[in-house]
Amino acid sequence: MRAHSQEGPGRAARWFARLGPRARRILRRAAQIALALAVAPWLLLATLAALTPLPPELGAPEDHAVSTVLLDRHGTVLRELRAGDGARARWLPLSEAGDRIQRALLAAEDKRFVRHPGVDPIAIARAVGQLAAERRVVSGGSTITQQLARTLVPRPRTARGKLGEAALALRIEASLSKREILEQYLNRVAFGPGLRGVEAASRFYFDKPTRDLSLAEAAALASMPRGPALYDPRRGTGPLERRRNRVLDRMLAAGLAGEAEVARARAEPIALAPKGGGLGAPHLVRAVLGGALGPGAGLPAGGPDAASRIVERRATSITLTIDRGLQREIEVLAQQTVRGLSDRDVGAAAVVVIENATGEILAYVGSHDIDDAAGLGHNDGVLALRQPGSALKPFVYELAMEQLGFTAATVLPDVELSFPTANGNYAPRNYDGRFHGPVRLRDALANSYNVPAVWAAAALGPERVLARLRELGLRSLDREPSRYGVAIALGDGEVRLVDLANAYATLARGGLYLPVRAVRSFAPSSSPSPSSPAASSASPASSGSGAPAEPPAAPPERGARVLDAARARVIVDILADDRARLASFGEGNALDLPFPVAAKTGTSKGFRDNIAVGFTPDVTVAVWVGNFDGSPMGGVSGITGAGPLFRDAMLAAARVRPPRPFDPPDPEQLAEVEVCALSGMRPTAACPHRRHELLPRGDVAALSPCDMHETVRIDRRNGLRAGACPDAAVEERVVERYDAELTAWARAAGRPLAPDAASPLCGALAGLDGAPGAPPAGAGARVRVAYPPDGARFVLDPSINSLQAIRLRADVPPGVPRVRFVLDGRSIEVGPPFALDWPLVAGAHRLRVDADGAAASEEIAFSVE
Repeated sequence: MRAHSQEGPGRAARWFARLGPRARRILRRAAQIALALAVAPWLLLATLAALTPLPPELGAPEDHAVSTVLLDRHGTVLRELRAGDGARARWLPLSEAGDRIQRALLAAEDKRFVRHPGVDPIAIARAVGQLAAERRVVSGGSTITQQLARTLVPRPRTARGKLGEAALALRIEASLSKREILEQYLNRVAFGPGLRGVEAASRFYFDKPTRDLSLAEAAALASMPRGPALYDPRRGTGPLERRRNRVLDRMLAAGLAGEAEVARARAEPIALAPKGGGLGAPHLVRAVLGGALGPGAGLPAGGPDAASRIVERRATSITLTIDRGLQREIEVLAQQTVRGLSDRDVGAAAVVVIENATGEILAYVGSHDIDDAAGLGHNDGVLALRQPGSALKPFVYELAMEQLGFTAATVLPDVELSFPTANGNYAPRNYDGRFHGPVRLRDALANSYNVPAVWAAAALGPERVLARLRELGLRSLDREPSRYGVAIALGDGEVRLVDLANAYATLARGGLYLPVRAVRSFAPSSSPSPSSPAASSASPASSGSGAPAEPPAAPPERGARVLDAARARVIVDILADDRARLASFGEGNALDLPFPVAAKTGTSKGFRDNIAVGFTPDVTVAVWVGNFDGSPMGGVSGITGAGPLFRDAMLAAARVRPPRPFDPPDPEQLAEVEVCALSGMRPTAACPHRRHELLPRGDVAALSPCDMHETVRIDRRNGLRAGACPDAAVEERVVERYDAELTAWARAAGRPLAPDAASPLCGALAGLDGAPGAPPAGAGARVRVAYPPDGARFVLDPSINSLQAIRLRADVPPGVPRVRFVLDGRSIEVGPPFALDWPLVAGAHRLRVDADGAAASEEIAFSVE
């Protein structure tokens, strides 16, 4: 063979020598031309490459538009916000991609990637030859670098366009390392319709990071850049599976995978993730990105503008505070509730769950179904302004405890009362349509009686009540106090469900206010720069962003003190008292859970809104049920509408935060004392029923002996008061005493009152100024104007020709047989039922009530227009 190899050149030389001079000149010129033709394109290409600028995207990777991925507190993908060009995109450092996708990609697109300078002459020659032989494109000649160049600077598929593409490929190869080129390719090339970069495609199709792909999945993704729409598995997996198998065969042939590994990959079916990676918590995502939850929600300071800047900077991930499992469970519960109440004209529901210790939102369901167009599901019931009904009562009572000295044992009037307002008199009524007389504050709150709450709000004044509610974060109550009046105690104002929930979480924290938080951390976009030595070794965040997550401003270690700790603890005790609410809610109601829960319901006027809100020591749950268009429901109350959903949501939350008992009351602040069940005062021997009550220690010494029970002598022969009757005819009975405000109710309710008259069989009673047959009114007894209320305003209707009148009424203590209405100086005497019909007369009027044996009432003023 050596002799043959030496003989060949010799023959050619001898043959060339035998040629004539002219022939030799022609051959030399032809060789020069051939060499020039072969070298010229490459010289031209090199010149063009030197003159071609590097695309700015490669020099400033932070401008690379990426998707914003929203994660739950455990890192589960909730939602992905597309980049500015409408594509899903995530930046992935090559060091985090794993070797499977790199091997598959080289086999699929460019097996000589590490050896060529950006353009592969062998591949080009092969492609041209196949085109000439087959009259069709059999394989492409573009390298990975050329495909990257085509992605960065799209050009027409002409000879000139191909030349520019090749020049840019050479320019890229001269500026970047092979690792950097591969990283840019993996992050910039389309791997499916609307999917830019391999990480976005991996998350979308397989719901896993690229580094965790199997070889079969990696080969499938490596197949897609050749035809993103053609191989889209959502249109059928057949074409993609055939292309994947060809890529696997190429891997085997190129030594990039072993036979057993390829065989297992070919047998693996293409299994896609459901719904392409999740669309969870849409209302919360919108609220966070819109800044609707306020600057304390976990975003940088600056409100909505700051929130939008995060998206403008294309943060690669935002980790929200919610728990995806709890979120999904409550979404399903809300859907079931609306379906179950559809026959009661209920069209929507919303739920929010807050972790008490941090203020973090664990679940946020703005509506039962965002896609329910008929139910206006795109509205957000967590942020919508709705009337909370009785859900504000705990804060009214806590404020009265602080500023008026009320305790859980304080007796409040639940009788017919009127309160003047700018629009006339306001006479509150209870949900059950009855009055309950004297009720202890514990029972009034637990059973949600309306009249005592309004009476307490009137004693405080709307100004103080509103100031406290705003301190608790209910800042949507931004109108003048006169706009709400005393009806603010019954929710006559609109609040957001999330703010109401956080007010209850403040109660659970013992009166410490913290803003709600919806964001735990966010990772700003920071694609590694190709020119940086650390470009291929940057450590990623948990989201694979290549940048460490930046936490928002940390919450304060202790919140702002809004409520008195001891009195807040008493309110918690009342709201958690299942026995106290039995009178109105009965046994086995929706608030009766298998673990301690402090809870309250509310129903707005006209049955337009149902509220149920409550807490364990660890979580607060707030529920709204109603209709987004404000239409009334079919008689659904807080306990029958929102209550069942509240119970289910609280049970679901308990699986995330296992329930525990409330901490026992601090013995240095609170004491359990025995009180009279009727009066709430220190019991005497005459008190037949007693209760134990939780009181601040400072209020225990102020308890007076019960004055609502007394022992009287009764003539057993006729049931009247015994004066000088012989003992044999007398029995002692315990009777009840009421002030003027409650006497009329007591009489109507048949309470055991002392007789109004003395027995004629026994003579006069001592201490009655010699008036036989008249019982004493009692020390300190006072009559009271029951109607009209002080400051009332009446308007004569000119369209009515008949007499227009009002009924003047007085509350009169026992033992007072007659009273005198003194109207504008004129006295009119009346007896039981101590009422007087008075024709309306235009002008300003003054009224008081006098009585013998009792103190006169305070004078009130009213007007008639």
